[in-house]
This record gives sequence, structure tokens and C-alpha cells, in this order.
Amino acid sequence: MIAVARLAIVVGIAGLLPFLAAILGLFMMPAKSVAIISYFYLYSAGILAFMAGIYWPLAMQLENRCYPISPLVTMLLSQVFFVSAGIGLLLPVAAQTVLYTVAYMGLYLVDARWMRGYWPQWYLKLRLVLTAIVLLCQVAAGTWFFMTHA
Repeated sequence: MIAVARLAIVVGIAGLLPFLAAILGLFMMPAKSVAIISYFYLYSAGILAFMAGIYWPLAMQLENRCYPISPLVTMLLSQVFFVSAGIGLLLPVAAQTVLYTVAYMGLYLVDARWMRGYWPQWYLKLRLVLTAIVLLCQVAAGTWFFMTHA
């Protein structure tokens, strides 16, 4: 049986592949850039919504326990990131570059600052690495967009 940490590492790395492939595609296939940037932000929204979903079941487990953050705040955090992911899809690309960069940074900061006690230490280290790579991809996509549409 595979350990949870190893499984999370494998799935986390696999989840980075579409981000990385899109960035490579933007620079290597500029003729397809409109489709690539659309898929990049669609995938960004999906992963952001997926990551936000972790707070909902966590909130349900908090009800009968004493933690520094309430179930209401935890559920609201889930909804803030989930709704941000959806709203981002309705925005022009210029706004998406900012929204998804800020949202991914915010999601990590919530985990590292307020949810630290809920996660195993290996998870926070994994999240730091994965989030750093996703943020680099968000910045690269934004840089590409502003350089080609300025």
C-alpha cells in the first residue's frame, strides 16, 4: 500500500504538468496562444476550486473540537476561493493574470498561517513547492500576455 504522503507527492507533481505544458506551449507555439492561455486559466480555475474544497470537510470536523479557527470561517474561506475561481473565468485575460496569482498566493498563506495546525508538516512543505511552481507559471503566463498584448 502506498503512503498518503507519497501519493500526495505523485498527484501533486502530476497536477503541475498541465501548468508547465501550457507555459511551454505559449512560448513554443505562439500561433496557438489564444487556445493555450484559455486552457491555462481554465485549469487554474479548476485547481483553485479543487484546493478550496478541502476547507469544507475540514469545517465539518471542527464543530465538536476546539481549534483557533471556527467552522464558519473555514467554510467562508472555501467559498471565497471557489467563487474567485469561477469569477476569474468571466474576466478578461489581463485580470485573470492578477486574480489567479493573488488567489494561489492567498490560498497558500491561509494554509501556512491559519491552518498550519491542521496539516502534517510534510503537506505544508509539499504545498510550498507546488505553490511556488504554480505561482511561477502564473507570473510567466502573465508576463507572456502583457509582452504580447502591450
